[in-house]
Amino acid sequence: MGGAVSAGEDNDELIDNLKEAQYIRSELVEQVFRAIDRANYYLDEFRDSAYKDLAWRHGNIHLSAPCIYSEVMEALELRPGLSFLNLGSGTGYLSTMVGLILGPFGVNHGVELHADVINYAYQKLEFFIKTSESFDRFEFCEPCFIAGNCLEIAPESHQYDRVYCGAGVQREHEDYMRRFLKVGGILVLPLEEKLTKIKRTGSNSWETKKIIAVSFAPLLLPKQKATVKPEVVPLPSIFEVRTLQDLARISIRHTLKKKTSAGWGPWPLLRRRLPCGPVQLRQRWAQQQARAILSNHYAFVSRLIPEASNRCNISDDSEGEEDVKKDKDYGPPRQPSEEAQKESAGPLLQESPVNQLRGLILDLPLPEPLKMYLLHYREK
Repeated sequence: MGGAVSAGEDNDELIDNLKEAQYIRSELVEQVFRAIDRANYYLDEFRDSAYKDLAWRHGNIHLSAPCIYSEVMEALELRPGLSFLNLGSGTGYLSTMVGLILGPFGVNHGVELHADVINYAYQKLEFFIKTSESFDRFEFCEPCFIAGNCLEIAPESHQYDRVYCGAGVQREHEDYMRRFLKVGGILVLPLEEKLTKIKRTGSNSWETKKIIAVSFAPLLLPKQKATVKPEVVPLPSIFEVRTLQDLARISIRHTLKKKTSAGWGPWPLLRRRLPCGPVQLRQRWAQQQARAILSNHYAFVSRLIPEASNRCNISDDSEGEEDVKKDKDYGPPRQPSEEAQKESAGPLLQESPVNQLRGLILDLPLPEPLKMYLLHYREK
């Protein structure tokens, strides 16, 4: 399913086309689609196809067509603080967009059958956190992915405000899917070749709306083995108490963000880039990869380059005395300019984006590991 809108040159042009065709209708959905570059969820050799309105599959990795994701995001009616369950979470592209709306006090769970796809999703999530300005512009609910067949979830599992299933559901599994939904919640799923929105209005009452015709691969049924007890997939708790450390990070980031958000607004639209061709897109991808590498080495911006050592610790040799004399006669040595620091750090650092929130965090008088924790970077 797909091909309903024209291909774009980049992510912003794809979103423009989806808006023009009325697949994206709300400002909030538009903002999160612009915030995450769809091409970043493709394997590098297939990135040239990322901005076509087509589904993409490579082995177990799968992305639905952009027009489908647009309809799903509109139908879910998301808002901050809700709980969300993604059945067949795949690359994590949809879960990450949802997380930008749910905010730090939402719940964002995904169930995925293939372990290699879960690893891929976590790699893409880490790349998004380390390289995207959108991560600092929005309050984020980080997805948690669980391995297993979504038809084997423990029967006593809790219910969610919003549920999406990314595989074709036959009528006999409709009631099974409904049981994950709270009263007042919304379930979106491909039900018998129609993308369907189901709202739970009471304990035993439902409202159903057909959205568009779709074609999805069907749910994979669990393998039945007479001698082996069926595996049960446990879902994480949605009532987990946040650690004080986690709450402090959220509060610090929120406080600093208020200082930088004057020009952003509560749900900022990212700047439109000029149209670019495949060569420029690959160059941009290489620059993002370079920034991810630099962030792992605590060199995301030039201010992290080691400065001159403290002059109070100069040794008592003749060379040191000469240095002190020079300082006395001529004043302290001039610090190199920011441009000179960037040049000495090499061309990769010059590609690092200017990010006000990250800059404020890096300026805090804190140990480097704590700064990296505030930036959500994880040491391995």
